[in-house]
Amino acid sequence: MAATGILFAAVTGVIRHIGSDMPAPEAAFIRYAIGVLLVIPAIIRNWQGLPDSGTLKLYTFRGIIHGIAVTLWFYAMARIPISEVTAIGYLAPIFVTIGAALFLGEKLRMRRIAGIIVGFIGTLIILRPGFEAINLGQMAQLSAAPLFATSFIIAKKLTAKESPAMIVGMLSVFCTLALLPGAIYQWREPTFDEILWLALTAMLATAGHYTLTRAFQAAPITVTQPVSFLQLVWATLLGVILFGEAIDPFVILGGAVVVIAASYISHREIVARRSEHTPPAVATKL
Repeated sequence: MAATGILFAAVTGVIRHIGSDMPAPEAAFIRYAIGVLLVIPAIIRNWQGLPDSGTLKLYTFRGIIHGIAVTLWFYAMARIPISEVTAIGYLAPIFVTIGAALFLGEKLRMRRIAGIIVGFIGTLIILRPGFEAINLGQMAQLSAAPLFATSFIIAKKLTAKESPAMIVGMLSVFCTLALLPGAIYQWREPTFDEILWLALTAMLATAGHYTLTRAFQAAPITVTQPVSFLQLVWATLLGVILFGEAIDPFVILGGAVVVIAASYISHREIVARRSEHTPPAVATKL
C-alpha cells in the first residue's frame, strides 16, 4: 500500500508537470487510450463472450461517469496544489458509503453517519469556506469525488458476475470511448513529449492498481487504509520539491481527519460484513 501511494503520487506529479496547456478531455483520452493497450492481454485471457445487455449497460454507464470524473481530476490537477487534490480525493470512500446506502440497500448505521460527518468536517478544514475563496480547481475535485464513488459502486455491483480483470479492462475501454467526443471537440496536436508523459502516467497508474490488489491480498483493509494516508505525504513532498508549492497545514490536518473518517467507516463495514468493504481512496485514482 505504501508503494501504491508513491505510484499514484507520481501520477499526480506527471499530470501537474504537463500543466493546463493540453485540454483536460484530450489528456484524459490519450492516457486511457494508452491504458487500453496495456490491458488488452488481460481482456483476451479472461474473455468469455459478449456480456448480456444489463452488464453492457453498466459498463457503458460506468465508462461515462468515470470519464467525466477523470476529466475533472485532470482539470483540478493542473490548477491546485498536488497535496490539496490528494486530500480532497480521500472523500471518495465516504461518498461510496452514502451511495451504497442509497442504491444498494446497505444499512447506514449511526457510527457510519458519524464517520461521514467527520469526513466532511475534514473537507471544510481543507477548503476553509468563508476564509478562503473556493476556486474552480477545488470545485472540480469536489465534483469528481462523488462521480468516482458512483463508478466504484457500479464496479461493486459488477463483481457479482464479472471477473476483476474484465471489470478493470472494460473500464479502460469504455472510459476511452466516453472521453473521445470531448477530446475531438477540444483537440489540439499533442507534442511528442506530452504523449510520452501520458504514456508514463498510464504505466504508473497500472502499476499502482497492481500493487493495490497485492495489498488487499496480503492484509485486511483496516490495515491498508491508514497506510494510504502516506500518499498525502508523498504528494506534499513532490509539490514542495518539484513545483515549489507551499505546505498548507490546513490541508494536512483536514486530509488526516478525512482519512481517519474513511478508515473508521471501512472498519465498521468489515465488522458488519466480512465479505465486503468500501473501496479505499487510492483506488479512485487513475
